[in-house]
Amino acid sequence: MDLKPNLNSPVLADQVPVKMSSLGRSATSAPYWASFSSDLHLIIPKRRTFPNKLDDVRTSGWLDAMKASSPPRKKINKDINFDTASEEADALYLSWLKIYPSAISSFEKITNYAKGKTVALFLDYDGTLSPIVDNPEHAFMSSAMRTAVKNAAGYFPTAIISGRSRDKVHGFVGLNELYYAGSHGMDIIGPVKDSKRVSNQPNTIRSTDEQGKEVNLFQPASEFLPMIDEVFRSLIKNTKDILGSKVENNKFCVSVHYRLVDEKSWDLIAQRVLDIIKNYPRLRLTYGRKVLEIRPVIDWNKGRAVEFLLESLGLNDRDDVLPIYVGDDRTDEDAFKVLRVGGKGFGILVSSVPKETNAYYSLREPLEVMDFLISLVRWKKAEMATH
Repeated sequence: MDLKPNLNSPVLADQVPVKMSSLGRSATSAPYWASFSSDLHLIIPKRRTFPNKLDDVRTSGWLDAMKASSPPRKKINKDINFDTASEEADALYLSWLKIYPSAISSFEKITNYAKGKTVALFLDYDGTLSPIVDNPEHAFMSSAMRTAVKNAAGYFPTAIISGRSRDKVHGFVGLNELYYAGSHGMDIIGPVKDSKRVSNQPNTIRSTDEQGKEVNLFQPASEFLPMIDEVFRSLIKNTKDILGSKVENNKFCVSVHYRLVDEKSWDLIAQRVLDIIKNYPRLRLTYGRKVLEIRPVIDWNKGRAVEFLLESLGLNDRDDVLPIYVGDDRTDEDAFKVLRVGGKGFGILVSSVPKETNAYYSLREPLEVMDFLISLVRWKKAEMATH
């Protein structure tokens, strides 16, 4: 595995067809569209390919992308039968579950495959361990979730991979038993093992964590720090008049949140962002759930972070290892894709609505994520008791 970042090659986030997975399920069983024998048809459209980032917002498709990734809240309409609408939505979701079954209802199948293997857990934070909230500063995880994650880390090597800065997500989680990858994997603290392939990588330094434990600190985009700080300051200045906007510095990327911005101003905030990054050809603009993100154009993402951590843990290229990645956002698709294409493990998408994904399984919400983690620990305890 070549872990050296390629500064001239941007990451392509769109999904591509993949080959049969060694996990025993067709890797193409997560198609762009699927239909069923019933009268109900499930259609999941392809992601759009966006024109040059310098084009006008309305012609480039960014406004459409923002709306598509940020569905509006329901409004009361006397002409709508909400009972019928709810029934149709439920039926659509149930049909989607035929392609991406619940990780809870499929738990026995997952653990049957995990028998005799080392399970490695990779978890997103926002929308996975904590609920999505209007103010990103208030995305706190519950004490029950923290306990579930802590217990899981006692039995499985566990890492948090988030778009947040590493320090910020560590502050939210508050657990020292984990490994953390912030800024979509561009800022990683991982274990020190015997692997020279990791320790000899450029941008990797040997350091110590808060407990004095020796760790590898990997920052493939370290040269972008001055540029990111400059863009952050410019965005603060140029969006301060847009009510509800919030600019967050996540160290190696900048997030512009528009969850509290009136939809009429979405095109304005996108245009302001585009006007700034047009002067930075080595930065790119991506989007998530009511957030625009400015990131370095390097061949690094959450999928590469998973590979790096597996290598750091001494678990890469082994048949007795089962990586499981749980996440809710489009940036997690890079990790799902790595596990699916390589036939390495399982991706679990957290979503209460049908979505196109490279994951194998699904969970509806963070509460189900907690239940899954608790069940995983209970299963491991029982397995250890029988040996």
